[in-house]
Amino acid sequence: MLAAPSVRVTSYDGLGGLPHFNPDLDDEGAVPPPAVRDLRAQVAGADAIVISSPEYAHGVPGALKNALDWLVSGSEIPGKPIGLLNASARSTHAHAALAETLRTMSTVLVPGACLTIPLDGRRPSAAEIVADPELAALVRAALAALTAAVRGRSTAGAPTDIEQRT
Repeated sequence: MLAAPSVRVTSYDGLGGLPHFNPDLDDEGAVPPPAVRDLRAQVAGADAIVISSPEYAHGVPGALKNALDWLVSGSEIPGKPIGLLNASARSTHAHAALAETLRTMSTVLVPGACLTIPLDGRRPSAAEIVADPELAALVRAALAALTAAVRGRSTAGAPTDIEQRT
């Protein structure tokens, strides 16, 4: 793993299981579907979030945008430090759109944790990224910046939880 020993990274793999956003299911007093409650609980429990997303037709994939729509009206994500890892220098439209959406949602985009990792045309495994000194250094630097942002917000000194979304 590339995160500091004091950092716990948890991957969220429930994007495909979220129902399509429907504000009628999210009215005051309504009980959202279980997958939405799980998403919100995981976001609320994370000290920070890393999002790495592909670009499709110059946009953010629908499943990721759907998840963000479910978080818009809640209290789980405002103020949350966010790192955006872009895997392609050619994918600038979705990265910019995602950053704008997250700013609108009152998150904190951490500059040192928002960067492009040059994977253009390659699909390395996690182990290959860890083994590549250049790629590993970029990921380490992003995680360190995000961890510093979290620690800057909290003096508790507790282990940092970073939720990774892919």
